[in-house]
Amino acid sequence: MSTMPFTDTSTASPLPTISVDGLPFVATTVAPLSRHIVAEASADRGGWVVTPNIDILRRWRVDPAFRTLVAGATIFTADGRPIVWASQLQGTPLPARLTGSDLFVELMRDAAAAGLRIALIGGNEGAAEAAAARLVPRAVAAGAVRCLCPPFGFEQLPQEMARLNALLTSWQPHIVFIGLGSPKQEKLIQHLRPLAPQAWFLGVGVSFSFVAGDVKRAPGWMQRSGMEWLHRLTQEPGRLARRYLVDGIPFALGLFLRACLRRGRADKILSS
Repeated sequence: MSTMPFTDTSTASPLPTISVDGLPFVATTVAPLSRHIVAEASADRGGWVVTPNIDILRRWRVDPAFRTLVAGATIFTADGRPIVWASQLQGTPLPARLTGSDLFVELMRDAAAAGLRIALIGGNEGAAEAAAARLVPRAVAAGAVRCLCPPFGFEQLPQEMARLNALLTSWQPHIVFIGLGSPKQEKLIQHLRPLAPQAWFLGVGVSFSFVAGDVKRAPGWMQRSGMEWLHRLTQEPGRLARRYLVDGIPFALGLFLRACLRRGRADKILSS
């Protein structure tokens, strides 16, 4: 997938951040962040939200190419519960876990209420349309929501990339949700942002299917206890076993250790 030169016209987020493992996570909750994005998009100030879970944070830490890829993001949210725990261990607690799926639901409704144009790209066949119809049926009926689900391997198909480019250039949406895996969704956002620089882009993974009901999200108690990964593992063991068991758990343990060491160094400085 080729990229185009892009000058970021967005302003720096006025929202406070807390650094966890070197990445600045926004220190707010879903509703205020959604309102902030709607206000910025309404004023033609674009941006990019990345929602790191443990897998994305691990990739950001160990992969220089991925770190460069997301360097232009405006906001990072703590999608993974272990990231919130690490912030607590280091003594600078984030107010809450802020998932891409929760932000997708809230922002769809807020953006529709504000009369903004919304694009949903990716996801399983029909999931984006079903999610939009469930969340914002009036906006769908009014033609304020457009969905595009390109086939597998679309990034290698010129005609499919042309369809995506046309959606952005001809319609100029205010909010663009990308429902793909990482890092594919980040690469697509990097490609599309120059075509609609006043838009906000959000990579939301499997969120379309959660809302559409194609994929069952973990119960609330599993989300709160940090066990959502186990629920997802039982749904897609072949695809997710390595991510969670080989890469994720060791990285999370290292994350907690580094957080404790940062807390210890901070305490030592304060006491000296």
